Amino acid sequence: MQIILCAVMGYLIGNINPAYILSRLKGFDIRERGSGNAGASNVTLVMGKKAGIFTALFDISKAFVASVIAVSLFPALRYAKILSGVSCIMGHIFPFLMKFHGGKGLACLGGVVLAFNPVVFLLLLLAEVVIALVSDYISVVAPSGTVIFTLVYALLTKDITGTVMLALTSVVILCKHIENFRRIRNGTETHISFLWKKNN
Repeated sequence: MQIILCAVMGYLIGNINPAYILSRLKGFDIRERGSGNAGASNVTLVMGKKAGIFTALFDISKAFVASVIAVSLFPALRYAKILSGVSCIMGHIFPFLMKFHGGKGLACLGGVVLAFNPVVFLLLLLAEVVIALVSDYISVVAPSGTVIFTLVYALLTKDITGTVMLALTSVVILCKHIENFRRIRNGTETHISFLWKKNN
């Protein structure tokens, strides 16, 4: 029962999508503009940098909070933090409140890593910044980040159950980015340098 409650809690928190809420307050659906993704990069593209930064910070925070609350509510559940965290990512990607069409999980992944270990978060953030700047594509960050974090988690914890959950999450995130990889190949994917030139 604790496993179910922990997963449901994380999933429901993941359903709170700031990209969708901000766009609705502006009178439109973020999923119908730009790349069609309900996440920070598309918010930046459509609504500007301030809105994009707010969205990213909110999504990081919700996954962090979901992970931390899980540990407090279910202290006997050894992998509560990771279970709630990956459930939050799934809630963000497949929110029932948005007919299962949400974001792609990058910022939420950051929140899960931060809750796991702030040092690992900073090191992974640095590594992903380098990867993003070298490639000039934000879409490569989530797939590479989730794979790297899964490997780091496995090495540091030896937790098979948590590693499997993260590995499955990695597969989902990779699948959600297939279209991005196709656009990169075709030369139509939006570059980070373009996103940052957006006003506001």
